[in-house]
Amino acid sequence: MRNGELRQDMAKTDKKTTKGNKTRSRTRWVASVTTDSTHPEPGLFKKSAPAIARALASRKVSPKGPASGMRMLTYFMNRGGRGLSGARRRELEKAKVLLSKRIHRESMKRKAA
Repeated sequence: MRNGELRQDMAKTDKKTTKGNKTRSRTRWVASVTTDSTHPEPGLFKKSAPAIARALASRKVSPKGPASGMRMLTYFMNRGGRGLSGARRRELEKAKVLLSKRIHRESMKRKAA
């Protein structure tokens, strides 16, 4: 078999492979996740970082506290994957930092009390 024929044979395969020649599924794990712990308003993740962090820390959106909001933000970023623009991903990362600081402040208040 010549080199050109090998390339043609490889081009015919449709499956994507990972380490160990395992075929990768076309569906992603995040597509099957369902949650009822947070209730973000529509369009929340299109807002500025401070607005996202403030909303996800509120009891209205995250009844179980800001840590639940942090999980929701991380989930959203994972769900967006490569589909998120660089600017949007940076804004969401800023929101994560702000939310993380808020979680830390609240945990310090609880320890002091």
